[in-house]
Amino acid sequence: MLETLRKQLQQLTPQRLDHIVMPEAAVLLPIVERPAPTLLFTRRASHLSTHSGQVAFPGGKRELCDTDLYATALREAEEEIALDPGLVQPLGRLSDVISLHNIRVTPWVGIIPPDLPLIADPGELDAIFEVPLSHFLDDRRTHTDVIIVDGIAHYVPSYHVDGHVIWGLSAMMLVELLAQGFGMPIDLYQRPQGPLRHYPERKSRLSTATAATSYPAPTRSSK
Repeated sequence: MLETLRKQLQQLTPQRLDHIVMPEAAVLLPIVERPAPTLLFTRRASHLSTHSGQVAFPGGKRELCDTDLYATALREAEEEIALDPGLVQPLGRLSDVISLHNIRVTPWVGIIPPDLPLIADPGELDAIFEVPLSHFLDDRRTHTDVIIVDGIAHYVPSYHVDGHVIWGLSAMMLVELLAQGFGMPIDLYQRPQGPLRHYPERKSRLSTATAATSYPAPTRSSK
């Protein structure tokens, strides 16, 4: 499974939004190399003023010391969960996405060994947990969030796993990983089967033409 993922991501040409001038950030999607591989997530600490309690991938804003955005992802993962950068096998990057707060986020995918002595930074996180990749490949979403930005509907899966809710920007990144890395028929721009949860339409601070490129380009038709 992971070798197939490696080959697929090496062939992928992700959508880059370098032409959009805004703050940059990067996250790491750590795949734990178990007999049944898992994906590692974090949960933001409840005392934080923004994104408190939300599930996310390790990552954060780029700093001047970072040579590139992959370095940002590795540095943030080390700071947040004590992940040794030398233990990450990089597989490649996914398409840039724009956060609700107008930050351009670049996702990176990497493989890490199992059972590492990871420690959540109490200043930022209150949990580190893993979810089997099979949970997502079997499309065990509880519902789909319909998020309309500048008139464009995005069908974002929401997963409830052991009391954690995986949704929003992290779920959007996950969709591209599943579609492009594993050939799963899942697509942010095609309405899926199952229950929908609609959110009020949002207007971005970008022009409509630019906002339309603010999310991963359509991949495959959904089921």
